[in-house]
Amino acid sequence: RRRFDVIRTSRSLFGDLDVQVETDAPIGVSSWFCAGGTADFLIRPNTIEALAELIRRCRQIDTPLRIMGEGANLLVDDDGVPGIVVRLDQKPFKSIETNVDGNVELVRVGAGADLSRTLMTLSRTGLAGLEPLMGVPASIGGAIRMNAGGAFGEIGDAVHAVACLDARGEIQVYPADQLRFEYRRTNIIDPVVLWAAFKVEPTDPIALRTRIKEIAAYKKRTQPLAEKSAGCMFRNPDDPSTGERISAGKLIDQAGLKGLRLRTAEVSSRHANFITIDRGGKARDAIELGDLVRRRVFDACGIELQREVVVWRRDQSNSPD
Repeated sequence: RRRFDVIRTSRSLFGDLDVQVETDAPIGVSSWFCAGGTADFLIRPNTIEALAELIRRCRQIDTPLRIMGEGANLLVDDDGVPGIVVRLDQKPFKSIETNVDGNVELVRVGAGADLSRTLMTLSRTGLAGLEPLMGVPASIGGAIRMNAGGAFGEIGDAVHAVACLDARGEIQVYPADQLRFEYRRTNIIDPVVLWAAFKVEPTDPIALRTRIKEIAAYKKRTQPLAEKSAGCMFRNPDDPSTGERISAGKLIDQAGLKGLRLRTAEVSSRHANFITIDRGGKARDAIELGDLVRRRVFDACGIELQREVVVWRRDQSNSPD
């Protein structure tokens, strides 16, 4: 019966589209956690037009559609996810273009481009603007969606405009003054980010590379970059008494949870807001350990942590997020 459903779905949704298709695709192990289940369908569109039509068709028959970037802020449950997962890793979604007249002031980057590779490409030509994001693992689209950033800045600081495909598969372009970038969120509701235009400034390439190396060294000193993790598990919450943002890692550490282990998952002893998974471990161990950390922190200080890492489940209605 499942095989019949797969054939029927593929014919009705994308059988005639310019896309690459993989069934039962192992998306969990291709995330930064290197653990988790499969997607019923993994679709790689070769053109923007094919992606737009796929969005329209999924909407018409109420088929779940998710966009997977670098998998750097994603935890896929071991049972996998239903419907369609899209990866924008073909050439039309990874281009980098600059304005053609006068000095370079704007760079347009496809949503499927890797953030770190993009900023290194810009640095080699002496274009500053994205270097504060060195060490932030993300695709451009994923970084825009969650306003990725850290101690040195956020991607929203450099945005000039963002283009999206809306739920009808139509392109919408939003200038910066129509966008609201907040801590780990934006006001973008369209299902797909297509590209972002960034403000850049020509500068000395050598000084720029030195700055990038300094930021990278800081990340290496303070984060368990060599382990199977997706960065910070929880958002930094607001202090209920002062309204100021406080470190989730500090709260987890104060609750005595560094090194806490649940089967194959562990709270990092280097950075308490990182949860790591052993090689060959289970995604659900990290999900359940995250739930345990939330309860323990709430019991210790009365603050409820919210996940920064996105959890995908086959039955999303059972998610506490």
